[in-house]
Amino acid sequence: MGSSAVVPPFLEGPLLEGEFVRLEPLEPGHAAGLAAAAEEDRSGYTYTWVPSAGEVGGYIDAQLARRGAGLLAPYVQVDRVSGRVVGATAFWDPRRRPEDGSLFAIEVGFTWLAASAQGSGLNTEAKYLLFRHAFEAWGVARVDLKTDARNGRSRAAIAKAGATFEGVLRNWSRSWAPGEAGKLRDSAVFSITDEEWPSCRAGLERRLAELRSGRPR
Repeated sequence: MGSSAVVPPFLEGPLLEGEFVRLEPLEPGHAAGLAAAAEEDRSGYTYTWVPSAGEVGGYIDAQLARRGAGLLAPYVQVDRVSGRVVGATAFWDPRRRPEDGSLFAIEVGFTWLAASAQGSGLNTEAKYLLFRHAFEAWGVARVDLKTDARNGRSRAAIAKAGATFEGVLRNWSRSWAPGEAGKLRDSAVFSITDEEWPSCRAGLERRLAELRSGRPR
């Protein structure tokens, strides 16, 4: 377990690289890759807002503004085999101890993948890289994950990553589902604590080993 590290107020997320995926800090130069990824089959984005090609510029501006405000460390997900941008993710909602400003909890969210990258194992390794950095470099006590309570596919993927379901927060945040602008959603809340991280890490590493060997996930 890493000791708590000093985290800059703007929540700098460094480059994180695995065998299958590379998480690059989001920059304006990623616009074309994100636009191409977002315009693949969009039928699976029932509860997740994913920018259209025409919205990518504004999406990047908004994410970088959140980064500048210290709220978010946004990434693009890059498939290492093809070199293509295949989605996005982020650290966000940092919580800090009032006595010294040190980080004790962080959320992993704003995650979406192009249709061609779903089910490929990239998401498994991306979560592994993010969790490992949060617990072992930043020394957090907790990582949160939330999703629309109706999103069974997302809930299953989060649970499979080793997170514990904590319950549903009713009317917790804005809905991203099509046709629900201005409405609130119920959010399913999951977490991993620092005590659980070694077991979670071992489980993710087993899944990644299966990916390498070509066995079913």
